[in-house]
Parts: sequence; C-alpha cells; structure tokens
Amino acid sequence: MDEDRPFDFMDCVNILKSTGKWASGLHDLRTIIDEISDESLFYHTCQYFTRDHILEYANDFAQWIGESLEERVLSEHLSTIDPFELKDMISLRGKLTGVIDRYLEHFRAPRDALPGDEFYFIETITIIFHVGLQARNLAEFLTAIRYIDPGSIYYHFYEARVRHGADDFSTWFEDILKKKDLAEAIRAIDPFMHTTEGIRQHIVEIVEKEIRQDMEGVRQ
Repeated sequence: MDEDRPFDFMDCVNILKSTGKWASGLHDLRTIIDEISDESLFYHTCQYFTRDHILEYANDFAQWIGESLEERVLSEHLSTIDPFELKDMISLRGKLTGVIDRYLEHFRAPRDALPGDEFYFIETITIIFHVGLQARNLAEFLTAIRYIDPGSIYYHFYEARVRHGADDFSTWFEDILKKKDLAEAIRAIDPFMHTTEGIRQHIVEIVEKEIRQDMEGVRQ
C-alpha cells in the first residue's frame, strides 16, 4: 500500500559534451542563451548545484558575469532567479534574457572577458538510477542520508523541485510518515545558501532532532 511506501534512494550522473558555442562578452552570452538547447540551459542553471560553486551565485551565468566580466550588479540580479520555481525551460530562458536585456538598456558597452576566460556552453545527458537503498522509517533514513552520494542529494532535494515542485524528502516525511512539521523544517532549508554537503548536514541535524523528540515522547 502507498502509505507503507519506503523511501527509494536514487542517484544521477551527468555525461557532459561541448555545444561548440562560447561567449566572450555579455552581448554574446545573451544571444546564445536564446539559441542553446534546453539540456544546456538546464545544466548551467538547475545543475549548477551538482558542482563545487561559489555560494554568492545561483547559476553559471551569474558566476561568469560576476567573476569574469565583473558586472556584479547584474550577477546579483541573475542570482535571484530560482530555476526550480519556474514551470519550464521556456520560462527560465525568458527570465534570464529579460534581466540581461534590462541591464543592457542602461549599460550598453560592458567589458569583455580576458582571453582564455570566455564562457563555454555545455550540454548534459543525465542518467538516473536506483542505488539499491531504501528507508522505511526515520532511523533507516538517517543512516542512509549520511552516506549516499552527493548526486543523490541533488536529485532528491534540487531536481525533484522541477518534477513536482517540492523536494522528495519532505514529501515522503509528510505523505508517508505523516510528519508535517518535519517536512516543513526540510522545506525551510535555503537551497541557494548551501552546497549539497551543506544540505546533507542540515537534513541530518533536523532528522536527528526529530528522532530524539520521538524517543523522549516514548519514554514519557
């Protein structure tokens, strides 16, 4: 029965390939964002969190604009865009280009990147697979979440938002374990302020606290 459904941990790996497209400046970047495939756009935005990244930024475009072009104001605006809140890649593409267009209306001649520091567009093929690990209660979940690969954290915490608007962990806690407060605590974790390892640590701390409270309730 669905109410007894265990949490089935999944993982994902990305196979990368070059698109052959690159940008040396903001005008080039703006033009090519309109041309690249959805897979490339997804890689540079949603999958930004699968890699080591600067927490100041929320996507590859913002990071390059801030670090290589030194257009900090624009990079900040681009970093406010949550790719997981938008319904599809069309909406995300329009949001990104709209922000860049408004910036270029006021700053028509931004500097180019130095030679060798151009932005190279990448595409990705994502392979999703079962890791052969399930959790039927919080204790089993806590053990698993400590040791699963970062790709699994990304898949269940970030990519799930594209699939159904919420992370898989909190959905399972609320729908299967009937722990609404725990689910809300997980949803309150800011996805933009942490690496995947930071997300893991926050989840561990929240679940540990919940288990302690459950044990105290049993003793009472």
